[in-house]
Amino acid sequence: MNPSIWNLRVYGLLIKDGKVLLTDEIRGGMRMTKFPGGGLEFGESFTECLKREFIEEMNQEIEVGDYFYHNDFLQISAFNPQEQLISFYYKVKLIGDPNFLCVEKPFTFIGDQIQCFRWVDLTQFKAEDLSFPIDKIVAQLLV
Repeated sequence: MNPSIWNLRVYGLLIKDGKVLLTDEIRGGMRMTKFPGGGLEFGESFTECLKREFIEEMNQEIEVGDYFYHNDFLQISAFNPQEQLISFYYKVKLIGDPNFLCVEKPFTFIGDQIQCFRWVDLTQFKAEDLSFPIDKIVAQLLV
């Protein structure tokens, strides 16, 4: 493994009423559970990235709060072995009422969607609930 590309990711930790918001998705044929967020675009700040991702994925405005974590170890992308991931996590809050639908069970897609959102009680939240190594560390730090 010799990655030659940086892939910067930014994720929002949305906690409300003792629950954390997760997203279940299918990308490139892979089923994954992760925190909401995504890739930083060129010229974009971390805050701008998070706000854009929440609008794109959930039609939801957010307030970006405190920095929470980033990985300082080598993590190769599950999708491209040439990419080294550095993932940044921030606490976020909703602006206004939720504009997105949530489901109760994982991967319960609505209509032709390939992404759904669900709340998980922090008292029952486990690292194993998530698909990716960096997210699993963040989950352990949250609980």
